[in-house]
Amino acid sequence: MTEADPFLWLEDVEGEQALAWVREQNARSLARIEADPRYQRLYDTALAVITAEDRIPYPMFLGEGISNFWQDSKHVRGLSRRTTLASYRSTEPQWETIYDLDALAAAEGRNWVIGGGAVLPPEDRQAMIALSDGGKDAVTMREFDLVERRFVDTGFTLPEGKQSAVWLDADTLFVARDWGAGTMTASGYPYIIKRWRRGAPLDTAEEVFRGTPDDVSVRAGVLRDPDGTVRGAVMIRAVDFYVSERFLLTEGGPLKLPLPGKASMQAFVSGQLVFSLEEEWQRGGTSYPSGALVSLDLAQCLADIEAVEARLVYAPGPRETIEGVVATRSRLLVAIYRNVRGSAAAFHFDGPGWQSTALPLPDNVSVQIVAANDRDDTAFIDVAGYLQPNTLYFTDLAANTVEPLKSMPARFDASNAVVDQFEAASSDGTAVPYFVVRPRDLSLDGNAPTLLYGYGGFQISMTPAYSGALGKMWIEPGGVYVVANIRGGGEFGPDWHHAALKEHRQLAYDDFIAVAEDLIRRKITSPRRLGIMGGSNGGLLMGVMLIQRPELFRAIVCQVPLLDMLRFHKLLAGASWMAEYGDPDNPEEAPFLERISPYHHLSASATYAEPFFLTSTKDDRVHPGHARKMAAKMATMGLPFLYYENIDGGHAAAANLTERARRSALEFTYLFQKLVD
Repeated sequence: MTEADPFLWLEDVEGEQALAWVREQNARSLARIEADPRYQRLYDTALAVITAEDRIPYPMFLGEGISNFWQDSKHVRGLSRRTTLASYRSTEPQWETIYDLDALAAAEGRNWVIGGGAVLPPEDRQAMIALSDGGKDAVTMREFDLVERRFVDTGFTLPEGKQSAVWLDADTLFVARDWGAGTMTASGYPYIIKRWRRGAPLDTAEEVFRGTPDDVSVRAGVLRDPDGTVRGAVMIRAVDFYVSERFLLTEGGPLKLPLPGKASMQAFVSGQLVFSLEEEWQRGGTSYPSGALVSLDLAQCLADIEAVEARLVYAPGPRETIEGVVATRSRLLVAIYRNVRGSAAAFHFDGPGWQSTALPLPDNVSVQIVAANDRDDTAFIDVAGYLQPNTLYFTDLAANTVEPLKSMPARFDASNAVVDQFEAASSDGTAVPYFVVRPRDLSLDGNAPTLLYGYGGFQISMTPAYSGALGKMWIEPGGVYVVANIRGGGEFGPDWHHAALKEHRQLAYDDFIAVAEDLIRRKITSPRRLGIMGGSNGGLLMGVMLIQRPELFRAIVCQVPLLDMLRFHKLLAGASWMAEYGDPDNPEEAPFLERISPYHHLSASATYAEPFFLTSTKDDRVHPGHARKMAAKMATMGLPFLYYENIDGGHAAAANLTERARRSALEFTYLFQKLVD
């Protein structure tokens, strides 16, 4: 169907020839961008914003107190620290360091990036800390004593791999990892879960659950009451990226829960297993709509799985979606968005059903749940807007009170800026919303430098967010910033996502084009002044725009992209995304994947904008070969492009704060060169 790929050698991530090519392209592109006098100013601006010490120290509940992971100019990798809630409420909390990642990296000679972890409740003393070398998804996990603030010398240690571990009790872990040849899925994730007891060799761990090599992955969860009593364990088998099966682990073996394939476990509270539905579900004569939140009683499941009744927690309306669900001691905290504007509500199970209470938060903002306390009914919520700096609220769900606790100072002058929300009609007539952040006195003459951002995939919503660095570098000087809420995302629930799956993917691209054309029609900007940006799946969007509508855009920032849609499933985690895009090996799906594959539609005779590709050698999720091969192919055709590959950084393409600042400065120097000059 296609000719042999002459650039396969660039898929050798750490290959000598490939890295030599990378260094050559980096040197060429950096020489041009960093020679611009604006680069250093933009770098200094970005670094000052992202390392500012008056940022909000976002909290997590830990034992009776608060923990925070902090990065600044002195701690670019970060340090974990803790304080009391009373101290955290003050303007100058008194922090105690738990561990210093910079010091650990220096002592061990490793490029450590924090990769998450698991803490054993309710004592919150034992933790499994995940450490990533350079930002990879693959991590090393080590047991850490949070009271003595040290790694446990003879504690649990898991060698590097794509893996997960959760505590069953103080001496037992459920572990999903690479157990040897043939134990990883085609997507590169584990499909076997074992119970590993303290003191036993890892290779003697006892298998408790098994998926199949064709799955995406498996993972375990432990169901606990607030006092720490274990009520059960749940094993989740991801058949593909969206379809899963969920099993309760019983003495008689795994017990399958009667849920649709497209459902996600969100919480366990008041004896209720809470799930979000990503498809319509019929149960007991009742129809539950896609996007709804439902619960199953754990005791009923264990007593008679066939007779268990579902209870509706909340069903969003047609322009609504649920963006977050967490449990406190006795309540659910749910973030609900209406027309891409956030709110929050508390839900309490009273036996017959669920009762809700709306939280008194500001209107027309973005609402993100930061942390919830399972010792009581308190939580932290973050509220922000494009021009509204983040404010952290402390809420008591039982009392239905909210209290602003900490606010981020403004990072840029927004006095002359306003936010509009418009809609563009897509190719099939669907109304696609988008936000415009612009100067208040903008002249509608099509001459405004404009940056349009998009993603459109994996049911991820692009909600309003405050970005101090972007605001200082782009909005304050008078640039226009636009965010498109295209299909494929989750802005209006699962159906908005499903509308752009597989063979319908072109609709997401049509939505983005419609927004660009609407900006031009409104004379906000013009193709000469219009630039676009997107990363990962959004990087694929950028590649498609480069190929399909090159005349619309002057600048394209293509971050950690997918670009070869006929080989994505063979590279790193790509096989796990076939539920989103399709299977290139399926004769029925390969043709539409070829049509949207930017790598296969480059033409030496076409006139393209000069794109800027950014990727990372250490990205073990989206293979850097996508960006490498696209750039190399453009080079052989004599087509212009810029290229920067961070040797570290993982999928975020930035392993620490200084690298994040550098990447931002590179991108915005490029945008100024293309859209302002």
